This record gives sequence, structure tokens and C-alpha cells, in this order.
Amino acid sequence: MVIDHRQHHLESIRATLSLVIYPLQYAVSLPFSAADWAGEKLSTREKLLEENAQLRMQQKLMMAQLQKLSALKVENIRLRELLKSSKNITEHVLIAELLAVDMEPFTRKIVINKGSADEVYRGQPLLDAEGVMGQIIHVNPFSSTAMLITDPNHAIPVHVNRNGLRAIALGTGAPDVLDIPYLPNSADIEEGDLLTSSGLGGRFPRDYPVAKVTTVVKDPSKPYAVVKAKPTALLETSREVLLVWSQESPRNTDNANTGEAQSPPAATPGSALDSETNDDDTMTGVNP
Repeated sequence: MVIDHRQHHLESIRATLSLVIYPLQYAVSLPFSAADWAGEKLSTREKLLEENAQLRMQQKLMMAQLQKLSALKVENIRLRELLKSSKNITEHVLIAELLAVDMEPFTRKIVINKGSADEVYRGQPLLDAEGVMGQIIHVNPFSSTAMLITDPNHAIPVHVNRNGLRAIALGTGAPDVLDIPYLPNSADIEEGDLLTSSGLGGRFPRDYPVAKVTTVVKDPSKPYAVVKAKPTALLETSREVLLVWSQESPRNTDNANTGEAQSPPAATPGSALDSETNDDDTMTGVNP
């Protein structure tokens, strides 16, 4: 042992013996090595499956959030347009959202999520970022029914922005057509003219965009020209609207609390008043 320790004469013998014993050592440790390898592989596979499941879930959540972000982006654009519009309005305004739409043919009414609790009153003007949409015809504590300007029973006094010619825009029941009746063939009105609210009758504040003239037909054999216009407001796509309180708006406290207001006079040919219909019409998606 002393000679081997100092002179290393047994290195070759030790190497030979280790070579002979190695297969035995390998055979003894093989079950333990195999068990460790299998456990590691199985554990790694389970972790991979778990991670894959988590990643798939996260991917679905991210895709859903991306879809929501796209909708929020469009909604932000609409709200920015509304806020931009409200900056041009000197009256007090309130943003409301649509709750339901009347599906009855040739009737254009909507339900919004503001009512007498928000001081909404009957006859209140309704706008969007592009122009006049209609007016409130029935008020509940937390919701209201509005008639759009395209409803056959609605009328709004307007004037031609180019020359001040006064007229009345009547709803036709079609979603994008207004009728401008009782204009003589000599009237100075052309296709493309912008019609704005005249303010006559005290219902709508003046100078809000209402429609653009699309058709002017002057037949000498008839006393009046046939004039059609398209509303500037996005009546079929707007989801947010502006409620307007002007300085002349009737804000009777008792009427606001009870949801009742004095009925406005119905529009007659050539008059400058707005019309409204019976409040008892049933709206889709809400309780009457």
C-alpha cells in the first residue's frame, strides 16, 4: 500500500479491475436510473400538457379581449364624435344608450336608458353626432321612448341652410327618407342642400343638421314640387344619443317626476310644430 501510494504501481491493476466490475455496477444501478428517467419524462410530459392547456386558455382569453378591444375602439370613436358634437352645443346635454328598437313596420321608435330620474321630459330633442334624431314621446322613471324623425307621425320645422327657405320635414316610415311637402315649383331648393332645424314651435333648438336634399322634381302640372331628403343622423346604427336641454326647454319638476308633460300640438300642413303619436305603442324588449 505504501509503494502503491508513493510509486503508483497498482494503477494498471486498478483500471483493469474497474473495467471488469463496471458492467456489474451498471446492472445494479440500471433500475434506479430507469426509474429516474421515466419519472422525469412523465413529469415533463404532464408539465408540458398543463402548460399547453394554460397557453390555449390564455390564447382564447386574449382573442376574446382583442375582439372586445375592437368593439371598444369603435365605441370610443362614437363617443368621441358625441363629445365633439356636444362641444358645439351651448345647451346642457346628457349621453344615453339604446335599450330597444320598435320592430313594428313603418314605425320608428327607440327606447333609451334615461328617464324622469335624469330629468328627461316629454318632447325633449334627441341628437347624435351627425344631427337631429327625434324627440322623447314617453318618459318612465329609468327609461324613455323616443320617436325618430323618420316615423310617419313625426314632423320637424326646418329651413334650407343656403337661403333660409322654411319647410317641414315629415317622416315616411322608411329608415333614410324624409318628405318635404308643400313647396311650390318656384321654391329655391336644390339637391345637396342642407336642411337644419329652424327652431320654430319651440321644440327643437335651431340650426341643428336634420337632412340633406336628395331629390327635387318640379312638375309644372302639379302645384307642389316633390322633394325628398336623407337624414344626416345615423338613425339605424347609432347606439349612443345626446339628450339636449335648451334654455327654453320646459323642465317642470312635477312633470319630470311623474313622467308626464303637456302634449305638443300636432303638426298640420304648413305649420311649424312637431307632431307625436300615442304613447301606448308597445316597444320590443321593454314592458309597456
